[in-house]
Amino acid sequence: MIKFGTGGWRAVIGEDFIQDNIRKVAAGVAELAKAENKTEKPIIVGYDRRLLSENAARWVAEVFARNGIKVWFLNRSAPTPLIMHTVKDKELYYGIEITASHNPANYNGIKLIVEEGRDAPLETTAKLEELVENIDSVEFDDFDKAVADGKIEFLKNPFNKFIDDIIDLLDMDALRERGLRVLFDSMHGSGSYPLLVIFHTARCTIDAINLNRDAYFGGQMPAPSEKGLTTLTNTVIKDGYDLGMAMDGDGDRLGVIDKTGRYISANEILCLLYYYLVKYKGWKGPVVRNLATTHMLDRIAESFGEKCYEVPVGFKYISSKIDEVDAVLGGESSGGLTVRGHIHGKDSVYAASLFAEMVSVTDKDPSQFIDELEEQFGHFEMVEDNLRFAPENKANINQIIMVDKKLPEFSQKITRVNYEDGCKVYFENGDFVICRFSGTEPLLRIFAESTDSQTATEYINAFRTFLNI
Repeated sequence: MIKFGTGGWRAVIGEDFIQDNIRKVAAGVAELAKAENKTEKPIIVGYDRRLLSENAARWVAEVFARNGIKVWFLNRSAPTPLIMHTVKDKELYYGIEITASHNPANYNGIKLIVEEGRDAPLETTAKLEELVENIDSVEFDDFDKAVADGKIEFLKNPFNKFIDDIIDLLDMDALRERGLRVLFDSMHGSGSYPLLVIFHTARCTIDAINLNRDAYFGGQMPAPSEKGLTTLTNTVIKDGYDLGMAMDGDGDRLGVIDKTGRYISANEILCLLYYYLVKYKGWKGPVVRNLATTHMLDRIAESFGEKCYEVPVGFKYISSKIDEVDAVLGGESSGGLTVRGHIHGKDSVYAASLFAEMVSVTDKDPSQFIDELEEQFGHFEMVEDNLRFAPENKANINQIIMVDKKLPEFSQKITRVNYEDGCKVYFENGDFVICRFSGTEPLLRIFAESTDSQTATEYINAFRTFLNI
């Protein structure tokens, strides 16, 4: 069964991510477009730098071509935010990115983007899954012949408008005046080109590591986590950079290292940028976070007379809530965010650029800035654990947590429990713990936040022991 999770369909290469299944998904999208009478506009097809990504993009394009749907094909790897931006800018119905984002190197996948450059909603992916399941065989054109016949067109200069639109949103004068020295770790991903162009345009000194394509990501997870950025951290300290920045494999998650070597977590990035946009730039509006993201955002919003809205995991929920309440910013603790007025999905190219603007305008080192926020709003520490389980145990775990609604014994008093997306327990002292099944991997993800990591870890261990995993 081909299933779409929070970030699209992802599968292990050579097991489920194979040519037949890839073509079936493409045929399903073609059938979806026909059913919705949305075949008169091109579908843009892009891909990241993973193993089989370009091949898969060609197989998808061949299927669209046979079904009479024009394809705009990228002739180089590109980050997911570029595809989302193009769908929005060109008013297309659909876009496809071949990517597994931050998943391990043995994964790949397909992300479906719909009108306005949004992540496909659940009702769309559910319909697509049903269509794919009923497909027995797939017809397709030869790629080169489809190009010659004009059915597939290589999109010229696809990065120009994306880069220009981001530059228009930035205080380029402040960036030029400050002249930051930045070390960028592309993590062998597809987000390096637009970021390097923007930073060079801003007269920043930017050096880069891991720019080459490596389908195995240097043996690391292609996620900008603290553990994965050791080389970046050490080099920032040794060579005296102002900032270190890194993106995941498809350029929608951001990691930051400050000049002291401190890792700036995704939660901290969200808090800093929201505070900066409202306090320093005068923006007005609430903020949006998912269930597994820091509650410091709630306190910051409250200080401005605004509200922090909580939504399920999945960026489609964040982007739709931003539109609904006209929020300044929305994001998640896994490293993705977007800002009002930009695209409706995660974009670390813009987030990294805005973060550099913030440092330039405030003339504050991120560590210093975070300390100031903690003095005002309190100290928050989040701990995360990913628990693997045998596939046959998933139903039993789900029965205990989501059906029987049983909970471990906790040391803190519980005020309420939310079962909207997994199981989130809110404590009287403001702490929380949430456990939910991953939408992209066979994992039970547990996040806990408290004033110290020891207490947060105790909440996680309570669930671990209770579930015996």
